[in-house]
Amino acid sequence: MTAKVIRVVIADDEPLIRAGIRMILTSAPDIEVVAEAGNGREAVDLARAHTPDVMLLDIQMPVMDGLAALSELGRAAPEVRALILTTFGEKENVLRALGSGGAGFLLKDSAPGELIGAVRAAAAGDAYLSPGATRHVVDQLASGQGAARGEEARQRVAELSERERGVLALLGEGLSNADAGRRLHMSEATVKTYVSRILSKLGCENRVQAALLARDAGL
Repeated sequence: MTAKVIRVVIADDEPLIRAGIRMILTSAPDIEVVAEAGNGREAVDLARAHTPDVMLLDIQMPVMDGLAALSELGRAAPEVRALILTTFGEKENVLRALGSGGAGFLLKDSAPGELIGAVRAAAAGDAYLSPGATRHVVDQLASGQGAARGEEARQRVAELSERERGVLALLGEGLSNADAGRRLHMSEATVKTYVSRILSKLGCENRVQAALLARDAGL
C-alpha cells in the first residue's frame, strides 16, 4: 500500500531559506512541496488554491506577516496545519501564533531530520514543539504575564486525572505521542486517546496550547 504523500507549502520571504527547506523536505519520500510563497498574502492565496496538508509559515514577511496570515488561514483554509518558523528573538510572536491555533513551531536552524519530523507530526494531527525554542518560550512564561496565568492554569489542570496530568506534563516537554508512550510504557494509540481527552477537558484547540498550559501550571 502506497503511503500518503504530505503536501506542503513553504512561506518565507527569503528565497535561499525557501530553497533550503524545499531541498530538505523533498529528500523525504512521503513529502511533496507543492508551492512557495514570498509573503503572507501569497501564502493564504496558495493555501486556497492547493489545500496543502501543512504550511511552513515564517513570522516576519512583507505585505502580510505570518501572524496575520495564520489568522486568515483559520478562516480561509482551516484544514491546513500551519507550522511556525521562528528564531530565538521572536518569543513574543511565537506565543501569539500558538494562541491563534498554530500547529507548532520550530527554529529556522533546526536539523533536517527535525524539520521533516515536524511536518510529519503536523500532518498526522499532532503538534510539534521544537525543544530548543520551547526552552526559550518557557523562560518568558516563567515571569510577568506567564506567572500571572499560573493559578488559573493550576485550577484547570486540577480537573484532570493523575494519568492525564502525567501525559500533559510530557506534552509540556514537547514529546511526541510515540516518545510519551515510551516514557509511560503505553502504546502510541493510547497516548493519542489521552491527548484528545485532555484537549477536550482543558478547552484547548491543539496540543501546543495544552503544552503551554502545562508549563503555566508548573507540571
